[in-house]
Amino acid sequence: MVGKARKKYNVPYPTLYAVESENKEAKLFNCVQRGHQNSLELMPVFFMLMMLGGIRHPCPSVVLGSIYIVTRYFYFTGYSTGDPQKRLTIGKYGFLPLIGLMGCTISFGISLHLGTSASSTCYFSSIRGK
Repeated sequence: MVGKARKKYNVPYPTLYAVESENKEAKLFNCVQRGHQNSLELMPVFFMLMMLGGIRHPCPSVVLGSIYIVTRYFYFTGYSTGDPQKRLTIGKYGFLPLIGLMGCTISFGISLHLGTSASSTCYFSSIRGK
């Protein structure tokens, strides 16, 4: 998306943000850039929560991760319009799945601490065994 925006708004590499005095569409490019950068900043947290929480709770982690991805999509597309308020339609709910993933990760950590089974608790894994 940022690459397309660079071509569309004529912002050459290695410029990270466009300057409004040099480019009349700088605000639109900067919104695309900021939305993309914000998503990248949260990726390591998201991936770690998915991996650790998914060890004990794979199915809830997949559902929560999918919801998170959908909310990030709406956040980014809303932010890219140039009106940052549009990122808050569905995108504002993006932190709810992260909180759920934190719960899955904390549950996994507690099970390790207590020495209980950290095996998966997924409905589909019990069906597969039959």
